[in-house]
Amino acid sequence: MWSTRKAVINRSPMQSGFTIVELSIALLVSGILATVIYTIFNTSFFNYLGLQQESYAFDTINKSSQRIANVFRGITDITVAEDQDITFYSYFSPNDQYVSFVRYYVADNNGSPSLFAEVTPMTANPPTGTAINEQMQTYTIIKDFYEEPDTTTFEYLDSAGQLLAQPISDLHVIKGIRINLAIEINTPKYSDTRTNSLTVSLRNRKTNL
Repeated sequence: MWSTRKAVINRSPMQSGFTIVELSIALLVSGILATVIYTIFNTSFFNYLGLQQESYAFDTINKSSQRIANVFRGITDITVAEDQDITFYSYFSPNDQYVSFVRYYVADNNGSPSLFAEVTPMTANPPTGTAINEQMQTYTIIKDFYEEPDTTTFEYLDSAGQLLAQPISDLHVIKGIRINLAIEINTPKYSDTRTNSLTVSLRNRKTNL
């Protein structure tokens, strides 16, 4: 008699695999983990960019305010005093022998406002000195200057520290200047501004020029 035997097929470990359900769960978990990792990285990266831009903006307006303040402290006479424009005689650099004819003003620069400084050296101090116009140089103080609403770049104060209303008929009453600088921060996450106000007393101002 013939004996019947059942054929038994044993799978080796190399032939074992995943079911459709197991693969679906693995893909789902991988997708969730990838989303979480991307979100954490993306948030951290943009936060870093935001902090870096904030630091740069604060450093820019702080240094610019201090630099302008140093020039203002050496003012000997003011010829124009407007909200966005001031012209005067002052020692622009600490080592200058004579004052320079200096103008700070806000103007358009390729579609966006910028704060500029025009510096013209003098042959001697006024009233005997004359401007050397061919040596006039223009400096960009703040490239992307942000003009805050209802705020002027320059404010002028009297001897009591009170704000002088424009137009100022007698420029000799100006005893202090407040510098208001602002710069805008634009990141993929938010937009903000950083401002800096600094008041300078005109200690070297002379009224007999």
